[in-house]
Amino acid sequence: MKKLILLICVVVIYSCSSIRVATDYNTNFDFKNIKTYAFSKSGIDKAELNDIDKKRILKAIDVELYNKGLRKSSIEPDIIVNFYNKTNKKIDYYPTNNYYGYGVGFGGMGHYSSSWYLNSFSYNEGVLFIDFIDFKNNELIWQGIGKGYLNSDNISKKIEIIKSMVSKILLQFPPAD
Repeated sequence: MKKLILLICVVVIYSCSSIRVATDYNTNFDFKNIKTYAFSKSGIDKAELNDIDKKRILKAIDVELYNKGLRKSSIEPDIIVNFYNKTNKKIDYYPTNNYYGYGVGFGGMGHYSSSWYLNSFSYNEGVLFIDFIDFKNNELIWQGIGKGYLNSDNISKKIEIIKSMVSKILLQFPPAD
């Protein structure tokens, strides 16, 4: 029984800490022609994050796009990069058994009692949206969405979560046709 409870706890914690990613894109756009990008200052200013976290996300996006061969250009870039965020309050429930009692040997007589109840675990799920907008037509051409557990208590973990989320989102860019 203890193994079952431990397994349930591990599954709950693992499901909270993993990053889930989804993307969508314009299938009529030719992504092979993208060479340069710039950030949308007005769009990023609207993100509900502190300036420190905004800079962390910008740096993570810069690194990932540089690794994909794109370069930053403020003069007529191919795409404009924007991001914004959302926070969802989540509650997970898991069963707990309050098991106690005494017994005598194997199959002996004894008294056992137990009760089941649900415990809850609340956490914040962060959602990061990264948008790529065609500069010439001012149209959304690609969007990546990452969802994951936010841990704002430990700065180094927070930095790693941001890097990991941005990396996993942009792993799907450019889309493979």
